[in-house]
Amino acid sequence: METFTLATAGAGLVYDVRGPLPTADGRPPLFLIGHPMDASGFAALAARFPDRTVVTYDPRGLGRSTRQDGRVDWTPEILADDVHAVVAALGAGPVEMFASSGGAVTALALVARHPDGVTTLVAHEPPLITITPDGPAAVRARAGVRDAYEQRGWGAGMAAFVAMTSWEGEFTDAYFARPAPDPAAYGMPAEDDGSRDDPLLSDRSWAVSDHRPDVDAIAAAPTRVVIAVGEESRAVQTGRTSDAAAELLGQRVTVFPSHHGGFLDGEFGYPGKPDEFAARLREVLDAS
Repeated sequence: METFTLATAGAGLVYDVRGPLPTADGRPPLFLIGHPMDASGFAALAARFPDRTVVTYDPRGLGRSTRQDGRVDWTPEILADDVHAVVAALGAGPVEMFASSGGAVTALALVARHPDGVTTLVAHEPPLITITPDGPAAVRARAGVRDAYEQRGWGAGMAAFVAMTSWEGEFTDAYFARPAPDPAAYGMPAEDDGSRDDPLLSDRSWAVSDHRPDVDAIAAAPTRVVIAVGEESRAVQTGRTSDAAAELLGQRVTVFPSHHGGFLDGEFGYPGKPDEFAARLREVLDAS
């Protein structure tokens, strides 16, 4: 693996390349992206593609990447332009892309803004909360996570986030009537470390989950776009947003093994099924 830093006008983007460029097999590089997950979250998945040249990166202001744009928020448009810059820096033509969570939102914006950069996009569980039928209630639930974080710190915010993302079905009055979740019940610390800059729990990434894909631009792009969902996610929020995104693009979701982090080993405490997930991803990419 080689690591590079790309200096742009507003950021220093760190990316890793596993394998040769140009690629040994003549296929496009496989680019794995997330948000707020950085490159470290894709180590297990990258290891399961030893025959491919795999690229990962840290979004601006996360992991090893820096930012000098004077902002503390993230928008899909800025993130998409960053990914486009990295693709151009590779000098290896368009890429195949697997994009997870907020990275899937970035990737949909990328296809709309830079349609020649990606041949096939597998967008896994994009959290586009405003496009579900209960969008206003989902926005309210998201605000509740931010409020818990602001008022009581990281443990309370993360407990609220887990409670929200594990709720099955639409956000009804029953959801909002529940007592605030106890951080200890989720193995989270109760003490407040004073920080309020977490990209997942604060409002700094709300533009990502508020995004509405440019359907016409995506349809006009030469990119094959696949909306993917984990088989264990179907009833929870990211499963429902995946269904809504697929419907918006005139397709049906493609089902993958496991859950929202189904490609993860156990290093983050919530292992998926990385072998089965990688096999399914390979099958979907090969169908191109």
